[in-house]
Amino acid sequence: MKSWDVIIVGGGIIGLSLSIALRKNGLRVLIVERGEPGREASHAAAGMLASAAFDSLSPLRALARASAEMYPEFVHELQDESGIHIDLRDKGTLDFSSTHGIDGEAEVVSLNELADLEPSLPETLGTAHYLSERSVDSRQLVSAALKTAKHRGVDISSGTTVVEVLIADGRAIGVRTGKTSYASPTVVNCSGAWAGQFSPVAFPIRPVKGQVLSVVGGPKVNHVLIFADVYLVPRSDGRLLIGASVEEVGYDKRLDADVIKRLHQAAVSAIPALAGGKILEMWAGLRPGTPDGLPALGATTVPGYFIASGHFRDGILLAPITAKVMAELIGGEKTECDLAAFAPMRFSKQ
Repeated sequence: MKSWDVIIVGGGIIGLSLSIALRKNGLRVLIVERGEPGREASHAAAGMLASAAFDSLSPLRALARASAEMYPEFVHELQDESGIHIDLRDKGTLDFSSTHGIDGEAEVVSLNELADLEPSLPETLGTAHYLSERSVDSRQLVSAALKTAKHRGVDISSGTTVVEVLIADGRAIGVRTGKTSYASPTVVNCSGAWAGQFSPVAFPIRPVKGQVLSVVGGPKVNHVLIFADVYLVPRSDGRLLIGASVEEVGYDKRLDADVIKRLHQAAVSAIPALAGGKILEMWAGLRPGTPDGLPALGATTVPGYFIASGHFRDGILLAPITAKVMAELIGGEKTECDLAAFAPMRFSKQ
């Protein structure tokens, strides 16, 4: 029976990025994806690379900023190898939702400056803080990562649901699906919202639904805009993404007209000129949430079995650093990042 050095369960941006990193190390990699690669949370994400949003007490702060620093090279590499353009914008974020300025990193924007930065915004919005952050078209990113992974020789089994990590003599030896089995001494659970759905280790990772819509034909928006109840993410082709709901409804991705209407009205309330735009698309995705809001990164109690999941809203942002640290852990290398707060088995101690 054919075997691989590493089996990755899950073909979203986390699994794809990790597969590329592992192939760089010369390892044979198989991705086993329950649906179509890149079509779940990664496809639904608005692509805000909100690395400046974490305060100094957040365990995610260092990880997020390290990943944000990697992004230009990360995107350049995927574009170069795949031939797919990735819309990476560095205009920054204007946050009207709260008082930022933690550690003095956010700049207060005056009314005159705001009028120059975003002419379409009304003066009644109040104080804004400028955050030096990027945004990325997540669908282009995933398409490029998938094409790069295939180009580098990553094997992919789509439409295949893993039901169990196989164990022999106390360690992982592969995975079993509903139809067959695949052999490998190393298995990495990158299944996102489905990471807790198969044995032998129970992870309390749950789906958190988010609904988003996009509009065209409205006023030009240059920056990511964050308000108390909605955010707006511009694309370079003129689309404007409006999101996103946070719903605890299980594995339900059905669109709710009332939720979409509420999001659209919140955006129009902030920028009245958006009423003249046209709704282009509406969609929903399932973010992988954890009890403490932090991802699970590292080895489990089963030798050879790792997990990289539970990134909640930050899977796109954390993809480069997750791929780096997980490849280091799998290769037995020492990682420079402190992963103690993300230990997968911390939930069993709560």
